[in-house]
Amino acid sequence: MNIRAAVLRDHSLCMPIERVAVDEPRSDEVLVRIVATGICHTDIKVAQTQGLSPRPIVLGHEGSGVVEKIGTNVRKLAEGDHVVLTFDSCGRCPTCLGGKPSYCYEVQAVCFGGKRLDGTTSLACGNAAVHGNFFGQSSFATHALANERNAVKVRKDAPLELLGPLGCGLQTGAGAVLNSLRVGAGASIAVFGAGAVGLSAVMAARIAGASKIFAVDVVDERLALAKELGATHAIDGRRQDALAEILSATGRGVDFSLDTTAVDAVIKQAVDCTGPLGTCGLIANKSPAQNAQVNILGSMLRGRTIRGIVQGDSVPDIFIPRLVDFFMAGKYPFDRLVKFYPFDEIDNAMRDAEAGAAIKPILRM
Repeated sequence: MNIRAAVLRDHSLCMPIERVAVDEPRSDEVLVRIVATGICHTDIKVAQTQGLSPRPIVLGHEGSGVVEKIGTNVRKLAEGDHVVLTFDSCGRCPTCLGGKPSYCYEVQAVCFGGKRLDGTTSLACGNAAVHGNFFGQSSFATHALANERNAVKVRKDAPLELLGPLGCGLQTGAGAVLNSLRVGAGASIAVFGAGAVGLSAVMAARIAGASKIFAVDVVDERLALAKELGATHAIDGRRQDALAEILSATGRGVDFSLDTTAVDAVIKQAVDCTGPLGTCGLIANKSPAQNAQVNILGSMLRGRTIRGIVQGDSVPDIFIPRLVDFFMAGKYPFDRLVKFYPFDEIDNAMRDAEAGAAIKPILRM
């Protein structure tokens, strides 16, 4: 069928909306009418960086919508189901079989390769192939073809146009706290960066019952929002020494810290602010070659753990519906982060996301 899709043909943030043909779903695939799609900084990074994904390509990996067609072997979904589309995985490597699909051995191919694992493309413009399958969805479009694995059924009484970001950025922040770090009641945590991922982590820390929640950022409005969403302390990294402030407030450092900034100096603070047996989670990077200096002796003597986190260690079929339930119960008000844009204004939305003018842009189809 013919759909409208934002096609990236260069390395800018300009994606003209074109008429594109999409395949019929294969036996393990579903065709989803996209209602809305979040914009993630990974979309921006891929758009601006050579070598991460081929061109031309349709990006977008935080889609939400309604299942219109299902493949012959699809069992967990039916036509008419409301779904959130999330990251894809191969479903057969040791990490997938072990319940850790976000660390799939084939992540580069299934999420960034622009093709199915068998090498076929699912989109075309005229006689020319267009790369799709970005994170198994390519949801900067009116319809997306996804695998049964990465389409998550959600309750129909939830506002579908809001839910797309749960498929990546928001599940990353919340999952880092609830799944990866397993922050418990009474624990302390410092979150560096109050963007969509960081604020999602702050909300999750409040759900977990953390006693001290530090939010560190350089934007006054985001720090104020962090306080409203559950942070007990807001630290302006431009005017205050975040490390000194955290150590002063805790006496020994926090139990957990989380860096969402990918700034080397901030990563060092995130590590150094953890107390004995503390854990620092890293969930952002600037480039594949990025390195940050860490005090090895200090980390060794304090028994610190430093670990990378992808997609919040989420099993999406379980975790995304859980987040929806938190939202519907008023415990996870991520709608406070959202700014809506019409699909035709995707270029403006991308620029606002890059500039930080919108915390979580969502395109309405």
